[in-house]
Order: sequence, then structure tokens, then C-alpha cells
Amino acid sequence: MNAHPQTKRPRDPRLDFFRGIGMFIIYIAHLPWNWWTLWIPARFGFSDATEIFVFCSGMASALAFGKIFDLHGWGMGAARILHRMWQVYWAHIGQFLVIAVGLVMIHESNFLNDCCGLTQDYVASLNLWHLYNKTEVSLPGLMTLTWVPNYFDILPMYIVILALIPVIMLAARYSVPAAFAVSIGLWLASQFDLLSLPAEPWSDREWFFNPFAWQMLFFTGFAFMRGWIPAPPVNRKLILLCATVVIVTIPFAYFRVYSEHQWDVAWARDIREAIRPLWIKTEFGLFRYLHFLALAYLAWIAAGEHGKHLLGHGALWGRFVKVVQKVGQQSLPVFMASLVIAQAAGLLRDMVWGRGDWIPQILSNLLGFAALIAVAYVAGWYKSQPWRKPPATSTPGPSGRPKSPPAEDTDQHARSASDERKPVLT
Repeated sequence: MNAHPQTKRPRDPRLDFFRGIGMFIIYIAHLPWNWWTLWIPARFGFSDATEIFVFCSGMASALAFGKIFDLHGWGMGAARILHRMWQVYWAHIGQFLVIAVGLVMIHESNFLNDCCGLTQDYVASLNLWHLYNKTEVSLPGLMTLTWVPNYFDILPMYIVILALIPVIMLAARYSVPAAFAVSIGLWLASQFDLLSLPAEPWSDREWFFNPFAWQMLFFTGFAFMRGWIPAPPVNRKLILLCATVVIVTIPFAYFRVYSEHQWDVAWARDIREAIRPLWIKTEFGLFRYLHFLALAYLAWIAAGEHGKHLLGHGALWGRFVKVVQKVGQQSLPVFMASLVIAQAAGLLRDMVWGRGDWIPQILSNLLGFAALIAVAYVAGWYKSQPWRKPPATSTPGPSGRPKSPPAEDTDQHARSASDERKPVLT
């Protein structure tokens, strides 16, 4: 038996920073009719913020759940995963109902009936009329995840991927290559349309994010944090190769190439269409994987060892990094809030100013960022459980001396203080 207590692996500052960046990009992408989306990474390459979210979630899951499998066995680890799936499931249901019911109620109110069908645009764009037009089918579909509108598809994907963690860990007990074989096999099966999930009962539409394909990226991040894959070397040739992949991809991914036919780049559009299975988002095509790995390596190099390049560039930059890291630490509550805030911000913008003016566009983005930051700090405060900490000052006793806490309370305070030193993982 090991005489030394197990120590928790400290959080990697790069993980929190890049997860935070991903949260801001996801907000921009979900804000309706937002021209800022023309400048997010997805417009210049095959991969986008979804890859950041999934990859970093795999890394965070290895830190949060991997040691449970190691210390308490496969059964306890699987139970912990099941508990997390239960939490994410109800987060998905709650998030859907807040947005769907809220939009429909606003649309039905007399106050907004004269707003040129504004809320109808939002309800229709999210395909939410089925909640009322086909309640007897859509509501059971919502609860069983057989009705997954595109706007609400990331958390269901995450639930299924979480369910695969015990499978991968069981395979890894036999050998790590066996775990890789399971993950790659699932991805290959999805490429040939052998594994998919229905997205709605009234059509043959499938989940926009096929979890059996996207799990390969999740478990790539998972494997890095488990030590199954060594950290790549800092190599000039490898840096050049990754930079070349990113640059060469641009002509076949840049939105103006395939959306504006006045550009004389028909050859690029033809090639893009020919290689569609390799960059398609639903089945997580191979080129998306390679493009993201190239970007991730360049970002890893730019951040430096242990994220040393993220700090030391002045107080203003340091505060910016800390704020972004806080958002990354609370990625689940921030993501849930971002979808609600994006719809509310877009609706408010359109009601007050309209969609064309650039000033309200900027405000709806920046104020949304501020709201996400506020959510991160509030969620972090609640997760720190400040009510379990001993009070800052003791209450004086009858003699004027501070009262000592009872002996049993002293032990509780010690345990609480010990708990507070543990890193909070989301």
C-alpha cells in the first residue's frame, strides 16, 4: 500500500485558456444574424470552436474522472460517469425549455405581435414549432434525445461520448492500443454511415454531431492527459508542416470562395465539393481532424511550456488571461448560459435597433461577453462553497474573548479548508 497520499494533478493553464477562447467563439457563432461570425476560425479552416470544446473536454475528463478509475476501480468510475451524464442530461433539458418556451411565450404575447414577425424568425430558425404543433411526439422525443434540434446538439453529443469513457477505460485495462482500436473503429463505422442517431421522429434527419465520429477527437485529448500519447516535440520542421496545413487549407475553407461566385476560384470550389466527405462536420471528416491537430500544435507552441508565454506581458494582458481562464474553468455553465444569452441578445438587438447597424452588432457581442464572464465568476463562487469556510472573525464570548468552535466543528472546518484547496473541474 502506498504510504504517501495521492496528490491531484494541477490544472494546466493552457487548457483553461483555450477552453475560454472557445466559449467566446461559440457565443459569436450562436448569436443570430451576427456578422462577427465572418471572422471566426471556422471561416478560414475546416475545424472550428466545436473542436476546441470537444478536445479540451476530453482533456478535462481525463483529469476529472481518470483517477477515479485508477483508485476505485472500473465500477466506481463508471458510476461517476453515469452521474455526470445525468447532470448534463438535465442541463440540456433545462436549457432547451428555457429557450424554446421563452421564445414561444414572447411570440404569443400581445407586446411583440406587432414586431414584424420578429420572434417568429427566431422560433422558425431553431425549428421549435414542433414543440407545440407536434407536442405528443416532440416532447417524448426531447426527453429521450430522439428529437435534437441543431441549436441544441452539442450537449447530447457530449452525453453519448461520456457513456463511451467506461468502454475505453475497460479496453485500456487490456491494452492502450485496444482502447485506440475501439475509438478508431467507431469513427470508421460512422464514416460509412454504420453508426448514427435519429434527430427527429418525423423525418430521417440524423444528429448534426455524430457522437461516434466526434468521440475520436475527445479521446485524443483524453489520451494526451492520460499519458497514452506523449507530448509532441518542439520541432521546427513540425511547426512548418502544421503551418503549411493551416495555410493550404484556407482556399478550400474560406467562406467567400464557396459562397460568392463572382470570385474566379471555381477550381477551389470544385475541389472543396470533391473532398466533402473529408471535411464534413457531421461525421467529423479526416481533414477536420488533421486541421485541428495542426492548429492545436501551433497554439501549444505559442503558449509555451506550462503556458509560460501566456503570462508576463503586462498587467492588462495578465488580467485578460485570468478572465479567459475563469471562463474556461466553468465551461459547462458558461456554455449553457451562452445559448440563452445569444438568443436574448439577438432578439433585444433586433427589437431596439435592427440587424444592419454595426454599433448594435458590436454591443450585442461585447455585452454578451460580459454576461459570460459574470456567469463564470458566479458559478466559480458557488462551486467554491464559501459557506463551508470558517468565518473570517470569531464572535466574542461573554468574557470578551473570541469563542472557540466546538471540537467536532474544528474537524469539519479542517476538512472544508482541505476541500477548498482541491481544483474545481467542470
